[in-house]
Amino acid sequence: MFLRVQSEAKKGTSDPVEVKPVANDGAFVSQPQSQPQSRPQEAGPSYRPTDAKAGQYTELKMALHQRLLDMINLSVIDRMEPEEFRREIGEMVRELLLEENRPLNLSERTQLVDDILDELLGLGPLEPLLKDNTITDILVNGYANVFVERAGLLEHTPVTFKDDRHLLRIIDKIVAAVGRRVDESSPMVDARLADGSRVNAIIPPLAVDGPLLSIRKFAKIPINMDTLVEFGSLPATFAELLRGIVRCRRNVLISGGTGTGKTTMLNAMSAFIDERERIVTIEDAAELQLQQVHVARLETRPPNIEGKGEISQRELVRNALRMRPDRIIVGEVRGGEAFDMLQAMNTGHEGSMTTIHANACRDALTRLEQMIGMAGFDLPARSMRGQIASALHVIIQIERMSDGKRRLISLNEITGMEGEVVTMHEIFKFRRRATDADGTIHGEFVATGIRPQFMNEFETRGIEVSPDMFEPNRSME
Repeated sequence: MFLRVQSEAKKGTSDPVEVKPVANDGAFVSQPQSQPQSRPQEAGPSYRPTDAKAGQYTELKMALHQRLLDMINLSVIDRMEPEEFRREIGEMVRELLLEENRPLNLSERTQLVDDILDELLGLGPLEPLLKDNTITDILVNGYANVFVERAGLLEHTPVTFKDDRHLLRIIDKIVAAVGRRVDESSPMVDARLADGSRVNAIIPPLAVDGPLLSIRKFAKIPINMDTLVEFGSLPATFAELLRGIVRCRRNVLISGGTGTGKTTMLNAMSAFIDERERIVTIEDAAELQLQQVHVARLETRPPNIEGKGEISQRELVRNALRMRPDRIIVGEVRGGEAFDMLQAMNTGHEGSMTTIHANACRDALTRLEQMIGMAGFDLPARSMRGQIASALHVIIQIERMSDGKRRLISLNEITGMEGEVVTMHEIFKFRRRATDADGTIHGEFVATGIRPQFMNEFETRGIEVSPDMFEPNRSME
């Protein structure tokens, strides 16, 4: 199998690589006395040469990339073994560097080959960030500024793209893989990577200073409830209570702001669902990582270039009711689908779950009421609140605090209606005690002293939790 294009006419017809000469200071060019640099590690790589040489390195890489596209038989790439492909690309890069009188040492050439492979097969400069398991978010503000989030805190990286066109090419590569598009007529798009990581892109003219790209990475190994306990998001006894809530088929609404971990909590709680149940998931961009076998995943579809063919979450919720689901999980309610979701919860699909953007449990109910209005029905306020009160049982509030940690700060049970007000009781809350000079927050999870009504359901289903955990001001461990 030949990777090179088998045509002598191609040979030597490409324009030479036009790059500015690099000073012989050891940044890229071999030095007799220099030691080979170590390869970047997966968790905490040194990504690229920095500062003055970064632009010249990027220019060299992109020029070689274009030359290689002329030399490579693209039709055989998918049929080649990765090591064979890497070896042949490495040999081609060595030849091109010799043609341009650009000797590199082994470490530098290996890094250059890795970067070119990322351009050919992956997402270019983003690949090292995607492989770094310590990173949870990648935020690209134009071609020259790339930020990441580690441990809940943002930091700037030396990663750059050559220019806006280079960044746009990477964005096009991402969205095309899931059958979506982004251009001046449709400058915003939601998509996902192959591993489920969530992607949002917005380009000019809406993005004033150049294309903007946001990637919410998903862990290679899904985060479960034990991991959340280890991270300090909630205590172990609290995790057992959540397990009981899922097992006794209570309908759950998970509330929180952007990046607080709503989907992570939803994934963790879904692990408690019985393997014998049929689950239907509905999302704008598929990102849930349910571990059960019997899962039917549905994803919305945006309109095509003619503005036709859109399939909304609301239509998928209505269709899901015909799929014989035991539980329906909606990744996030944002509009009229909230009404259909509540209808499903009220008509036999108990144990369903969803998330919503809100800063407090009471705010979440207000937002739900507004979303029901977006469904196009002119319902009185009392009727809408009655739907909410009868459909939902538990609301969980999550917050990302100033120290970067995501914590479950409140668990509320909806108990019904009092006049025209939905009534609910807070069962547990996070009580903040102090904040260190470095921003670290100290606190504890405590019971409010109210015994939830769902404890009766626990007893009838044989789910055991200690009744002492509901004692007033009892600290949860």
